[in-house]
Amino acid sequence: MSRIQPALIGKTPFERLLGHDEDVMRQWTTLGDTLTDDRKLSTELKEQVRRTLAQQNGCDYCRAKGRPDPETYDERTALAVGFADVFLNMKGKTPASSIRVLQETFTDAEISELCAFIAFMTASQYVGAMLGLERENPLTST
Repeated sequence: MSRIQPALIGKTPFERLLGHDEDVMRQWTTLGDTLTDDRKLSTELKEQVRRTLAQQNGCDYCRAKGRPDPETYDERTALAVGFADVFLNMKGKTPASSIRVLQETFTDAEISELCAFIAFMTASQYVGAMLGLERENPLTST
């Protein structure tokens, strides 16, 4: 059970926590869909980054969607996940040297997308953690 009563608006437990303000919920969801879609970076790479972030950002709901799977990483995914780890360990104060390492493999547009994705996923996972969003029970999930 979350720390606040979920709204009736929203398709997922997370959306229902934001559904108390339908406009915020819709815009948050739209931005999330945009950032997780295949764009400059693949959805597979971003999913491994999301899983990495979830392990430390305190949201049980987010953690329940899976742990990182290093055996599936290619070089780009390994670098992106490593960058996410640096972000987590440095509490956002990511050193310029980390960006320079990324620039050896990623374009500036890809780095921008990766940073936006990491920031958005962290914010989403923090919302889940603050409001006590728990993993879904498969018998009661919709």
